[in-house]
Amino acid sequence: MFSAASPSRPTAECPGWLMTAVAPWGENEVDAYDQGLVELGLGDSRLIRVEGAMLPMGFSAVPPEDLPMGSLVECHLVVANAYDGSTACAGVAWASATTPEGDECAIVATLTTELDYEETELLLKRNLQRRLASRDLEVTGFDVAVDEVTAGPDHHGVAIAALIMPNSLNFGGGRGTGRTRSRGASPGFQKAEIAHKAPAAKAMRPGARRQQDDSGTDFSM
Repeated sequence: MFSAASPSRPTAECPGWLMTAVAPWGENEVDAYDQGLVELGLGDSRLIRVEGAMLPMGFSAVPPEDLPMGSLVECHLVVANAYDGSTACAGVAWASATTPEGDECAIVATLTTELDYEETELLLKRNLQRRLASRDLEVTGFDVAVDEVTAGPDHHGVAIAALIMPNSLNFGGGRGTGRTRSRGASPGFQKAEIAHKAPAAKAMRPGARRQQDDSGTDFSM
């Protein structure tokens, strides 16, 4: 499964795409993971798994592409493991946004759970909201991809979700980075405005019942 809600020009400075895959019949966790990478289209690539929320400046979503054997690929990738009939989910999301200074940027969020598809998607959107809010970013577009695996009897399964950026490592001379932002609010920027940009969902206490009519976590645009 892939997602590219906002396909861009083929000449995008830093193209990338969301992709998910499942492999329910692994003999062990390593075998299941390798099968998942093949299904994901990364079976012949060398991977650099990246941490952090911010994507390179100039990132744009594009349709998936076939990658050459031995290619070195940067990706935000998470793996959810399951065994003997159990279920797990993995998800990845990205959002394009603008800073209070007017700079365009993009962020990413990932998540693995043992919950169902719908609950995982909801939690992933909430994580994305919080990342936007904590950075004073105004969302302009977003996309989410989630997949669910149920492992076969006596077998290991994986669900893998990734944001794949095949050309980000070719950046040089400062490309892919932007200005250095202060941790405090920029001049004239009011903290209260965050609520109108990407309000974080209400935190829930352990064991608390979720409200079914909580419209604040919809995150639809």
